[in-house]
Amino acid sequence: MLRMFAKSVLLAGCMVSTVLTSAYAAQQTYVVGSGGTYRPFEFENSQKQLEGFDIDIIKAIAKVEGFDIKLVNTPWEGIFATLNSGDRDIIISGITITDKRKAMVDFSAPYFPAEQSIVVPNDSKVDSVNALKGKKVGVVNSSAGDTVVSDTLGKNSTDIKRFDNTPLMLQELAEDGIDAAVGDVGVVKYYIKSHPEKALKAVKDDKFERQYFGIAVAKDNQELLGKINSGLKKIVADGTYAKIYSTWFDSNVPTLPAE
Repeated sequence: MLRMFAKSVLLAGCMVSTVLTSAYAAQQTYVVGSGGTYRPFEFENSQKQLEGFDIDIIKAIAKVEGFDIKLVNTPWEGIFATLNSGDRDIIISGITITDKRKAMVDFSAPYFPAEQSIVVPNDSKVDSVNALKGKKVGVVNSSAGDTVVSDTLGKNSTDIKRFDNTPLMLQELAEDGIDAAVGDVGVVKYYIKSHPEKALKAVKDDKFERQYFGIAVAKDNQELLGKINSGLKKIVADGTYAKIYSTWFDSNVPTLPAE
């Protein structure tokens, strides 16, 4: 009788062990590719670790969906090919959703509204693109902002000063070298938040086309895409998304489209 009891206990123990082992094995690890040169979305800290808004978002999604991630700094050139080769499972790197890219990869629901924004000193009366007429305006060369400002002021206007990147342009604005600047809204908001002493503000204008960033997976990987979309919905609903957004940008948390 005691032997039978002992065998039953041993069998039950084995079953529990098997269940625990299976549950542990089910917590899959996905390799996430992200560039390290687009602050504040993804960049390397002093310990060579990736951090930024995008990194916090994918970590939060992984947590609520119960999977692990391995972050790998991945150069932008060729980043999409890493999905098709299987070297990466997920890419989150400030990627604007476009029809051309949809032909190469599958995108999650949008997680960030990507548009241009006007930046001016707090005491400026500029409230639109049209109000930039007669002002010295900085733009990033060949950007969407360059296009809109060129249409408004004239492509060859001497009032337009073109820069290679947004940080250089914003520094020029802070030093009063220009009256206003136009750049990526995420970079602009982060700069304003990081430099309160510069006393700058962001101004919206509907002339700037609103696009969205999406998280990419290999074509037809519906299982993984489903997890990402499910996780994104959860972190929006429970307030995690708003907390992350406010940490990196400001309290004007955007409403995301469903798809």
